[in-house]
Amino acid sequence: MTDAVHAIETFRQAARYNREDPLLDGSLLRFPDYGQVVMTGDLHGHRRNFERLQTYCNLENAGARHVILHELIHEDAVALDTPDVSHELLYAAAKWKCEHPDQVHFLLSNHELSQLNRDEITKNGRVVTAHFEQSVRDAFGPAGDNVLDAMCELFRSFPLAGRTASRVFLSHSLPAPRVLPAFDVSVLSRVPTDEDLREPGSAHALVWGRYHTEGALEALCEMLDVDFFVCGHQPQETGFDVVHDRMVIVASDHNHGVYVPLDLKSEMTLERLTASIRPFAAIA
Repeated sequence: MTDAVHAIETFRQAARYNREDPLLDGSLLRFPDYGQVVMTGDLHGHRRNFERLQTYCNLENAGARHVILHELIHEDAVALDTPDVSHELLYAAAKWKCEHPDQVHFLLSNHELSQLNRDEITKNGRVVTAHFEQSVRDAFGPAGDNVLDAMCELFRSFPLAGRTASRVFLSHSLPAPRVLPAFDVSVLSRVPTDEDLREPGSAHALVWGRYHTEGALEALCEMLDVDFFVCGHQPQETGFDVVHDRMVIVASDHNHGVYVPLDLKSEMTLERLTASIRPFAAIA
């Protein structure tokens, strides 16, 4: 059985580091104009890609490199009665944050938000939120609910998005076209309220949106004063897709998964952005 006391302290310490992040402005991470930021897609418990990511980032020897993690939990189970052990990846990520608090960053995703709000998500015949909770209780025994509370404290500390000086916006997703007129961009300049985090709040809209039209992306570029978006959320069997020459969607939760190292000092073009995409499979 995993050490619950250490897990609880690790999740809470990682949450404290998130709240104290020197790059954090409201709920937006503002990255410097030097070094590199490595953007991932959804990981959904994929330990092998996470380990490859740690190998690539080599944060012990790369002080100007940042890495962004999101959608860590709710893995695809082999069978309905198979435990969801994606909490192990969340624990490993929280430990990595504690080891490198100024370089490892999280973004809020719809799965972590649903776990925080205790909203149900059904996927492949399972209520994954309930299955995750039961798997945590099974792993941590009588302390399982306390571990879940500490996880929720961590989720509550996650920023909503990041941006680079080269005008790239990094987030789990973007508001869907139908809710864009009601989206309150000021949610990025403050700590989100409970109302923001629940439907139809703006933080909720930011992490749940899909099927973005060209017009919606152009409106978001103007609203957020950016040129490009790098997001996850929407599954990509081949690793990534480019939407209307503005949005790059990446996935990191399977063997064709990718990540995106962005040079923070370079002016960004779509060609440069897509050329930066790298497959996890190429990392030994």
